[in-house]
Amino acid sequence: MLKRKIINRLAEWKAGPNKLALLIKGARQVGKTFIVREFGKANYKNFIEINFEKQPSARRAFDGDLDARTIILNLSTMGLGPLEPGHTLVFFDEIQSCPQARTAIKFLIEDGRFDYVESGSLLGINYREVSSYPVGFEEQLDMFPLDFEEFLWAKGITTTVLQELYESYIQAVPVDKFLHEQMMKAYSEYLIVGGMPSAVKTFIENDDFSQTLKMQRSILNSYRDDISKYADKEKVLAKKMFDAIPEQLNKKNKRFILADLEKGTTAKKYENASMWLTEAGIAYNCFNVSALEAPLSFNAKRNLYKLYMLDTGLLCAQGMPGIQNLLLSGNINVNEGGITENAVGAALAKKNLPLYYYDKKSRSELDFIFVENGGLAIIEVKSGKDYKQHASLNHIYEDAPGKISRRIVFCKYNVETGTSGVVYYPLYMAMFL
Repeated sequence: MLKRKIINRLAEWKAGPNKLALLIKGARQVGKTFIVREFGKANYKNFIEINFEKQPSARRAFDGDLDARTIILNLSTMGLGPLEPGHTLVFFDEIQSCPQARTAIKFLIEDGRFDYVESGSLLGINYREVSSYPVGFEEQLDMFPLDFEEFLWAKGITTTVLQELYESYIQAVPVDKFLHEQMMKAYSEYLIVGGMPSAVKTFIENDDFSQTLKMQRSILNSYRDDISKYADKEKVLAKKMFDAIPEQLNKKNKRFILADLEKGTTAKKYENASMWLTEAGIAYNCFNVSALEAPLSFNAKRNLYKLYMLDTGLLCAQGMPGIQNLLLSGNINVNEGGITENAVGAALAKKNLPLYYYDKKSRSELDFIFVENGGLAIIEVKSGKDYKQHASLNHIYEDAPGKISRRIVFCKYNVETGTSGVVYYPLYMAMFL
């Protein structure tokens, strides 16, 4: 069983007072069903699971009145197991396929006899009619692919090692040379394998990248199938954008250029398709900001953005043949550093930080910006040997030193603090942001 950080959040939810229903959101195959199933069986006397896609007949339990008594009576007739008040977790999986069940959550929580967890892939969850959302009766939690720390857990790396890395990050002091080399090797593997649970499990059990690649391609195909199933009239444009992500990240500035997909097109035409991919959780938007002022969302240019894949393993498998061998040999500077930039962007997204970049063509280009401790933290991702060449970072600090809380360069080298105050961290330490 893969150890996941989200299990602690589930434990906190169970122990909390005035418990609401817990809705776990995320892209398909990030492990939502598995983690809820394991948690439910380990922490409740009775665990009831209903998957509205595998058991479409279960939707009929919500066809009539939505009062708790009627619904619970309907569920009990399905022979799902004992419904014992105070000792039962009811799990509604793929709840986007039964909008009425989502509406009924309010009444079930008011009833108070059982605990409820809902799960839904964002592939469709915002595109089904829900007559009344259970506002005030539902706590939402996002789930992502494994981060690098969870990947290290899967490889059997001890907490002692991880604590040493964390202390090095906090104190901004170098890691032991041998440990750094081992971590960079593991990070190269992580870029290739990614964090999709089935891909990680395949890699750990077989130590075979070819088997892992087959699993990743299967996941990609399932995503394309889901686009066809759920994206309605946006499906053709959404597929175009999804398939173009590797090529777009292969460019120097990484910005997604719609004209490369269709000459003379407009941002408005692709707006819903782009939104669909990000709402589905299979891609992350990183918007350009016109000014370094908080809140960054007020200065975001929604028509200028980069589009990152939710997982670097899927990114490598999608359209970069042979790139796995290059990465494993330590050449992480391939494709203009797009893979490492995607990895850092995904690490920020896993911290629930919105992604923004700054690009002022006169002289400044900054990969990532986020608000921290009342100021702005700036990140540059450097995959090559020129990691200390960062004119944009220097210019911004000279222009507005009072706004910048810290400046970070992620690279393949050990921890170091520059004379100008820039801190250089190895790429694997993005997990500690």
